[in-house]
Amino acid sequence: MAFENFSDLKSDLTTRMGKAVDVLKRDLAGLRTGRASISLLDNISVIAYGSPTPINQVASLSTPEARLICVSVWDKSLTSAVEKAIRDSDLGLNPASDGTLVRVPIPELTEERRKELSKIASGYAEQTKVSIRSIRHDGMEAVKSMEKSKLISEDDRKSYEEEIQKLTDNAVADVEKHFAEKQKDIMTI
Repeated sequence: MAFENFSDLKSDLTTRMGKAVDVLKRDLAGLRTGRASISLLDNISVIAYGSPTPINQVASLSTPEARLICVSVWDKSLTSAVEKAIRDSDLGLNPASDGTLVRVPIPELTEERRKELSKIASGYAEQTKVSIRSIRHDGMEAVKSMEKSKLISEDDRKSYEEEIQKLTDNAVADVEKHFAEKQKDIMTI
């Protein structure tokens, strides 16, 4: 995409890097840490009325205790589908239902599982850094293109490249911060 001025380019890069970090935060929220969190079930879809539906659109979720998630299903006929969707997810959870309430106890994490989750979180962080570096590359190419088109001078190009690198460094620092928080959360017993 061609940009006429640097402020438009900078705004675009900032938005794209922010979205990459947001995806990381969502992915990390889906990793189980041993404490109950309704975000743990965010990526689960239930087959409701013939089509996959996010669990939060067929039930209300709550965490009445530190190690328990309660899923209050609105339509009693969907209770078994909700239970099956949670059981079939790769989260290692074993829900139990009584009527329209599905209780999801959160088991203790073993040391091995903690290390596995930490590796998964590290992979998410690394994927996000790769995305951010790709966005930086796009920005650098756009600045070079602006210089070739005589829209900016060589000094401007160098200055803009430094600004793009600062944006990148800030986004990567944000990724590191979120990963470190999640890793601490995972490894805390």
